[in-house]
Amino acid sequence: MQLFLAPECLPFAIAAVMLAALTAIEIACLLLGFSLGEVIDKSGMDDHSAIAGLLSWLNVGGVPVLILIMLFLGFFAMTGFILQSLAQALWSPLPAILAVLPAFVLSLPAVRVSSRSIARIVPRDETYAVDLSDFIGRSAEVSVGPLDQGLPGRVRVKDRHGNWHTLRARAGKSEEPIAIGATVLLVDHVSNVYVAIRAPSDILASKNPSSMEQP
Repeated sequence: MQLFLAPECLPFAIAAVMLAALTAIEIACLLLGFSLGEVIDKSGMDDHSAIAGLLSWLNVGGVPVLILIMLFLGFFAMTGFILQSLAQALWSPLPAILAVLPAFVLSLPAVRVSSRSIARIVPRDETYAVDLSDFIGRSAEVSVGPLDQGLPGRVRVKDRHGNWHTLRARAGKSEEPIAIGATVLLVDHVSNVYVAIRAPSDILASKNPSSMEQP
């Protein structure tokens, strides 16, 4: 704790606090039926910006931008505290301005490597990559809910290629709230928010209710 509060570790302490705050905010947003990460992703970025190449190298597009930010904050804070601990053990802690640069440089490849692994296991909203109407008529599982006519929840659905997507959805007007884990049928969409109803019994009885095939 003494090292955490030391002036020479201030940039790394701030990064750690920001990571904790972003994690708490994202959890709160998901409970309310939307995602801060989705808002950041939908804001887009300028392909001609100076950082576009760096972001591409860091695997932007493979994982949500918010995940990359959180990974960087975590690695930056961890690397900085390790560097300062080693410096203190060998002689004395480095001035904060001198410790920031190596911590920053060492954090980037760590983010790149870890984001490649996370991309294989973290689902994300990929509706930008497919036509919105492709999901109409497919069954899905409620992952954030319950679904009602208020704030959108989230459902997980497979496309015709077997890839998982996480979509925003509300229950149809005549539907009672639909609980997390329930199987629903996507019947319409308004903008990028889908309208879901309880899945008919024939879908519930099928062997793979999460990927109903379309003709």
